[in-house]
Amino acid sequence: MNVALGGTFDPIHDGHRKLFERAFELGDVTVGLTSDELAEETRHVPRYVRPFEERKADLEAELSTYADKYDREFEVRELDEPTGIATEPEFDALIVSPETKEGGEQINEIRAERGHDPLELEVVDHVEAEDGERISSTRIVQGEIDEHGNVTPDRTGREATRSE
Repeated sequence: MNVALGGTFDPIHDGHRKLFERAFELGDVTVGLTSDELAEETRHVPRYVRPFEERKADLEAELSTYADKYDREFEVRELDEPTGIATEPEFDALIVSPETKEGGEQINEIRAERGHDPLELEVVDHVEAEDGERISSTRIVQGEIDEHGNVTPDRTGREATRSE
């Protein structure tokens, strides 16, 4: 099975790891990593996102662990539009979170228009931080929690823009 998922992954956290785990359980994985331009456009809260090449290197290191564990292949591709790679015919499944399920349904509409089979949408629930709220990259960047969801009241977050 060919599995797709996409995101900015900056920084990678346990919620992302749950997505990766499910993807590799199902098959070979292609990750659409948002371009620098798309990453900026898709932020709900303005914040600095590290450059594509830095995010890609971290993502590939993370994915290689799962690829080895499940004896699977993976590829990271640049994502320039929100529907990205998942509209391509070679994919069988799309890993989504509860808030991106609607986007997955829109992707299936595009696939139908193009004569492609629909993707199996695999909805992976969020991972909660120790405070009961979901783990998110934004919360990590703001200094509220670490990548595992531990509350970090004494940690300083990342600025909304890159500081030189």
